[in-house]
Amino acid sequence: MDFAFDARTEELRGKLLAFMDEHVYPAEAVAEEQRAALADPWDTPQVVEELKAEARRRGLWNVFLPDAEYGAGLTNVQYAPLAEITGRSPQLAPTALNCAAPDTGNMELLAQFGTEEQRKRWLQPLLAGEIRSAFAMTEPEVASSDATNIGTRIERDGDDYVVTGRKWYISGAMNPRCEIFIVMGKTDPEGADPRRQQSMVLVPRATPGVGIRRAMRVYGYEDHYHGGHAEVVFDGVRVPAANIVGEEGGGFAIAQARLGPGRIHHCMRLIGMAERAIELMCRRAVDRTAFGKPLARQGVVQEWIADSRVAVEQLRLLVLKTAWLMDTVGNRGAHTEIQAIKIATPRTVADIIDKAVQLHGAGGVGQDFPLAELWAAARTLRLADGPDEVHQRSLARRELKRYL
Repeated sequence: MDFAFDARTEELRGKLLAFMDEHVYPAEAVAEEQRAALADPWDTPQVVEELKAEARRRGLWNVFLPDAEYGAGLTNVQYAPLAEITGRSPQLAPTALNCAAPDTGNMELLAQFGTEEQRKRWLQPLLAGEIRSAFAMTEPEVASSDATNIGTRIERDGDDYVVTGRKWYISGAMNPRCEIFIVMGKTDPEGADPRRQQSMVLVPRATPGVGIRRAMRVYGYEDHYHGGHAEVVFDGVRVPAANIVGEEGGGFAIAQARLGPGRIHHCMRLIGMAERAIELMCRRAVDRTAFGKPLARQGVVQEWIADSRVAVEQLRLLVLKTAWLMDTVGNRGAHTEIQAIKIATPRTVADIIDKAVQLHGAGGVGQDFPLAELWAAARTLRLADGPDEVHQRSLARRELKRYL
């Protein structure tokens, strides 16, 4: 990244780059060794806790939160280059800075919509990195790309709500430190407005009726560092009515408010993943010889590297434009650009990582390089926070509207 940001962002970038070089990259192999030795494979390796302590010491904690009361108070434009850097080590760096999903979105949601008591009980320990959380929306029995399909019921019973439903791919739920679920379900399933049928409630993990059934794999990976992706059953789970987030019928709108920042954060980190893949590609091309000359002198390899560099620079500018719009005209005003980066970034980055895999041969699909996991993460993001096709449909409608 050749252009300069404001002085504070540049200071934080310098601190973060040093932190990555001095602590995060060396910890990658250590974390894997420690994780393999854990009694509970879903627990957190000790080296991750050490990284978190060092990040706090360096002033690199909760930098994602734009609200200065809770976090660093950075704009989206200021946070973008920092998130990109953490994307170079997506298993460790975001968690080390307390900037990992789904906790980031849940903290933003609680900060914006939670009551004072909800913030005290759940937001404060999340900000301190003492607990983890999960966001329970996706369901196996409906097309969850359309949130109005959600089948989970949240029924009022006196001073309580009773939650009944089955969720899956609930990120973070396998981690034993995950203590709170934000559950989306229907409080008014027969309501006239399909976008006012849903609500969100806070469900502590220890509540009777909460059942963690199994860990869901993603392209064969269980994603231990982020707490996995669980299938969770809520069987008549009873929580106080005070656990509702916002108001009854506000769940759909809250979900949209939560997803906007989450989508751009994913795209910021994806650019860092692409940069790591290009770096590995270049190092491999220089080090290896095939058919009498270094891979770096093979025309097809040069094309891969050149095309990858062009693509990353284009994506970065589009993400920064989106961040600027979110800062200046709000998430709604940046709706088209948010959809554009959500379509373009995972698709393009997965293609760049795939080229790096190809260049590494057998090493590219194995555990000695991070490329296979990076590719799986990038490919999965074409589904997470809404599949490509949903964003394409909405973006096309906006374009066509001008001509109708």
